[in-house]
Amino acid sequence: MAMRVLLAEDDPMIGKAVRARLRNQGFAVDWVRDGRAAESALTGDVYDLLLLDLGLPGRDGFAVLEGLRSRGCALPVVILTARDAVGDRIAGLDAGADDYVVKPFDLKELEARMRAVMRRRAGTASSVIEHGPLSLDLSAHELRRDGVPIPVSPPWRRRISSARSP
Repeated sequence: MAMRVLLAEDDPMIGKAVRARLRNQGFAVDWVRDGRAAESALTGDVYDLLLLDLGLPGRDGFAVLEGLRSRGCALPVVILTARDAVGDRIAGLDAGADDYVVKPFDLKELEARMRAVMRRRAGTASSVIEHGPLSLDLSAHELRRDGVPIPVSPPWRRRISSARSP
């Protein structure tokens, strides 16, 4: 099952690029363009991660994040923003964000940060999941049996990259 991501981003160029990249990597991505739509989408328990811009119209990202945390929602949140001042970064993390990424950013770095947040949520620090002789490296997109690589086709690599540890 694909990891479900809510992308709350009002910039069309960034939103399209992030959504396309994550979908290509096997994520299920819903994209909303304002804070009120983000709050509405977050009423259910359907997402595994929120990518949140702070400068959203309607209701800014800080208000969306504070609303989530005040309801006791532990959904992992990665802030995506152009606000690069140290005070903004501190405020975002103190408000309950799990990570803070300043625009412009590299999409591969964003994916790595998402994986790191999900590993912490799952209580593991490693990107490698092991079960008996099998090991799955989520960062390298590799499957091994007794240390020997098992070839997997590109569609399986996308599924491997979105897998989560139990």
